[in-house]
Amino acid sequence: MKILFIYPGFERHAQAHPELLQWVPCDEYLGPPSLGIADVAAVTPKDVEVAYVDDRLRDSSAGWPEADLYAMSVFTPAATRAFAIGDELRARGARVVMGGVFPSLMPDEAAAHADAVVIGEGEAVWPEVVADARAGALRPRYQSPIGAPLGELPPPRLDLYLGAENDRFRPDDYPFQTHRGCPLACDACAVPRVTAPKIRFFSEEYLERTADFFVQHGKLASLTEDTSFLFMSGARRRFRQFLRFLREYKGGTFRASYIGISMPLVESLEDEFLTEVRQSGIDRFYLVGGFDPITRAAFGQGDPAAMAKAEGVIRRCHEHDIEPYTSFLVGNDGDDEGVFDRMLAFGDRTKLEKAEFAIATPYPGTPMWTRLVAEERIIDRTWKHYNDANVVFRPARMSPDQLQGGYLRLWREFYAPRQHIAQLEHGRRTIQF
Repeated sequence: MKILFIYPGFERHAQAHPELLQWVPCDEYLGPPSLGIADVAAVTPKDVEVAYVDDRLRDSSAGWPEADLYAMSVFTPAATRAFAIGDELRARGARVVMGGVFPSLMPDEAAAHADAVVIGEGEAVWPEVVADARAGALRPRYQSPIGAPLGELPPPRLDLYLGAENDRFRPDDYPFQTHRGCPLACDACAVPRVTAPKIRFFSEEYLERTADFFVQHGKLASLTEDTSFLFMSGARRRFRQFLRFLREYKGGTFRASYIGISMPLVESLEDEFLTEVRQSGIDRFYLVGGFDPITRAAFGQGDPAAMAKAEGVIRRCHEHDIEPYTSFLVGNDGDDEGVFDRMLAFGDRTKLEKAEFAIATPYPGTPMWTRLVAEERIIDRTWKHYNDANVVFRPARMSPDQLQGGYLRLWREFYAPRQHIAQLEHGRRTIQF
């Protein structure tokens, strides 16, 4: 039996708005694939042949390789392309299965373009899917148990992704998970519904074997997962153990490109903790904004106290020699047209070198989606537009055109005085959008 895993193409910011490439210094901006395919490939029975195609890099004139089963991991902006691929393959009699965030939360939509839909984390049910496919008895849906234990899982098959690299696409980093789950309920995040609200950790063996991959292949690890573990004392202790593991790693030099975090988290961490982060080889925070009370009040409302806190967070990062690569979100209900000026002025005052800008997006399954659907404010259900670069709803305090124009203005005016930024720095790409 042969399974072909497909990573469906989707529009990044600069594909939706090519003018961004004129303003923003970057090299390759596609970014690495998500972990979904690598995770389920790792639990595929050993006697099954597996192959992988990155649809973003595929020659559109080429046919699909032959396989007994075609499997796609789909998140919202990739759904448009995934559905087209599914329809194409099924029209010729092939069997298609879809999993990932979007099919888990919108299974009826995915089911119209696939023979089977996997809901939830795939590893727990994937061997069953493969067995049913072998027997010619695929079921329409497979429901993974919520919060399944992670302790026995093997490391992801990231080697599949290496085979897709070429001269024009060679990511410097790949995702590295230490845990799954999140107890928070952020407005535009579906993670608690897909991976459970309880934090679960991978085993030490998993971490070590995954770290071996990064060292052996000279790749950076991006720790961009949910960072809610830092809120909890037990989880924080666990993360400090992970930092110690990085410092004492015996297989060679393990390097991380960045770790995802928020302003309230940076504000709450002890200096000792930040020192440990830096000593572990992490010198960049991916500082996500727009979901927390500090950034919403500082930029959306211009609150002086919140703005002072935000400036203090950037100052703390600089004091610990950690670069605050800041992600600004626009379009929350508290944002008026002044939000763009406040963000640009903040970037200048705090001497930010790198930032990214995103439009608030009501992803299906999130509290924001539920609220805006009830308020009849969704104006676009073309899933490829749900990529943080397009306005798909009616904002509360400005028009859709004002929000779209302000988003483009942020990219243009932030980077206009920063064209000196080198495209490559310390062996990693500066901007991926």
